[in-house]
Amino acid sequence: MSATQPRAPKVKADPLEGLNRSIFAFNEAVDLALLKPLATAYRKVIPSPVRTGVDNVFGNVGDAWSAVNHLLQGKVQTAVEMTVRVTTNSLFGLGGLLDLASEAGLERQSEDFGQTLGKWGLGPGPYLVLPFYGASSLRDAAALPLDRKASLPGIVNDGAYRWGLTTLELVHGRADLLSATSLLEQVAFDKYSFVRDSYLARRRNQVHDGNPPEEPEEDEAVPLAAPIAPSGTNASPPPDAPARP
Repeated sequence: MSATQPRAPKVKADPLEGLNRSIFAFNEAVDLALLKPLATAYRKVIPSPVRTGVDNVFGNVGDAWSAVNHLLQGKVQTAVEMTVRVTTNSLFGLGGLLDLASEAGLERQSEDFGQTLGKWGLGPGPYLVLPFYGASSLRDAAALPLDRKASLPGIVNDGAYRWGLTTLELVHGRADLLSATSLLEQVAFDKYSFVRDSYLARRRNQVHDGNPPEEPEEDEAVPLAAPIAPSGTNASPPPDAPARP
C-alpha cells in the first residue's frame, strides 16, 4: 500500500502579532494626535488642483522607479511604456506637474522593489507593522530603504528640503486616505486584523500581477499509512483491505 502524503500546513502569516499590535496601537495614537489633524487641515486649506499637482509630481518620480522594477522583473514592454510615460510628463507636463501621459492612454503601472523580490521568488515572510509606516512584511521591509532612496525625498540631497518633502509626502498621502480610514472605522470589528489581511492579500495579488496561485490548505492530519496492529493480536484488516488467503 502506497503512503498518502499529508498536505503542507498553512504557514502562520503573523507570528509576531503581539508586537505588531503594540506598534499598530502606537501608530494609531500618533495618527489620531498628529497626522489626521494635519491631513484634515491640509485638505481644507490646499485647493484640489494644487493637491493633484503634488500627487502628479510625487507620482512621476515613482513612475521612474516603477520602470526600473518592471525591467528587473523581465517585463520589457511595460518598462518601455513607463519610461515613455515619465519622459512625456517630465518634458511636456512641467516636470510631472501635469499628467499628460494618462490623457494619452499611458496609465500608471506601479511596481516597487518588494514586488520585484517577490517576482524573483522571495516569499513575504512574517507580517510586520513598522513604526509610522504601518503594514508591511519582512520582504517589503527589507526593500523599503531602496524604495525610499528612489522616492522624491530620497533623491534630494539637501537635508532641509528632504525633510520638508518627506513631511509633505506623509501629510498628502494621509489626506488621500481620510475617506478610506473613516469607512474602515465603521465597518471593521478588528481593525488590526482587517488591515493585515487586506495588506497581505493585496501584496500577493500585486506580486503575481493579479493572478495569484492558490494558497496551501490547512494540514488535515492525513496519516502516512494505516496503523499496524501489535503482533500477536487478531485485529481485523480495514474494510477496504483485501482479505488474506
